[in-house]
Amino acid sequence: MNLLNHRAEGPTCAPPLLLGPSLGTSYALWDKVAPELSITHRVVRWDLPGHGGSAAGLIAAGATVGDLAGLVLALADSLGIERFAYAGVSLGGAVGLHLAVHHPERVASLAVICSSAHFNGAKPWEERAALVRRDGLSGLAESADDRWFTSGFTVPELVQDHRDADPDAYAACCDALAAFDLRDRLPAIGSPTLLIAGREDPATPPAHLREIADAVPGAALVEIPGASHLAPAQCPEAVLTALRAHFDGAAERGMEVRREVLGDAHVDRAQARQTPFTARFQDFISRYAWGEIWTDPTLTRRERSMITLTALVAHGHYDELAMHVRAARRNGLTPDEIGAVLLQTAVYCGVPAANSAFAAAQRVLAEEPGADAGA
Repeated sequence: MNLLNHRAEGPTCAPPLLLGPSLGTSYALWDKVAPELSITHRVVRWDLPGHGGSAAGLIAAGATVGDLAGLVLALADSLGIERFAYAGVSLGGAVGLHLAVHHPERVASLAVICSSAHFNGAKPWEERAALVRRDGLSGLAESADDRWFTSGFTVPELVQDHRDADPDAYAACCDALAAFDLRDRLPAIGSPTLLIAGREDPATPPAHLREIADAVPGAALVEIPGASHLAPAQCPEAVLTALRAHFDGAAERGMEVRREVLGDAHVDRAQARQTPFTARFQDFISRYAWGEIWTDPTLTRRERSMITLTALVAHGHYDELAMHVRAARRNGLTPDEIGAVLLQTAVYCGVPAANSAFAAAQRVLAEEPGADAGA
């Protein structure tokens, strides 16, 4: 079976995130955003049929957005991805809306960028499809900058993608846009949804994104000043900030894990001591240490506790060691296992360091009701 051309980036064990392109572009649209997102996600960006490296024969005249969504699901299935986050621009955003409505079990969260639940009726797209089938794409590509970017800005590689796209496949994508209208189904979307609008977008003005935001329960809307239709290419930093906040949830999830490992009492004390001076550091800990490192499933929490105990002994952080001895017990380590870890530190970190570590650990283990602190 032919699949959409795609590029996968990031750890295979990370949460999957699919990125969809705009009509006339390739997955290069995401070049300034995808590498950063791939730090925390398994990013898969794909090409429309007849665009980039995708075969034109994957689509035919009279196609629908549902047909494109089916191709995306086939790609996800081939990669072993069952449930995923999704972000798409313009036509790629329409695909995301279709997936969220018709395949809600597959979409964990959704971002719709410079797109719409309808594209101003069928007639303009029927006319464009006829034009492209008759004259090809070279003439239309000449106006790409005006449709995609604000004055004076361009991305030559994306304009070349437009020029190189297969005319019949491009026209079939126009057919899909002509038939697309999901306005009456928007309230059924249950996935956490973010809408990103370019303030200067003539193709899908902010009003189109506000319409979706107003209809989808709990949706959020971000408007990017100075951005036109291809916001990820023109304003990548702003798009990246919005997507990270929406998809990562790292600080919130990190706080949950921090409480699970260290206990509510410790975290509550840390929060109570927080000041404006330390607030950013506390957020850093929750977002990165607990929201990214401790949530990575590559290592178990037991294994992470053993590594952490060793590192703390090596650097002589005995107050922190006591806290993580308690955490190790919550993570399932027995006193004997903690003792074995500390004994190994005597070999690699030095006997004096291990002696101090045993003393700190013994005090903690002695706090446990009925515990034998002689591990």
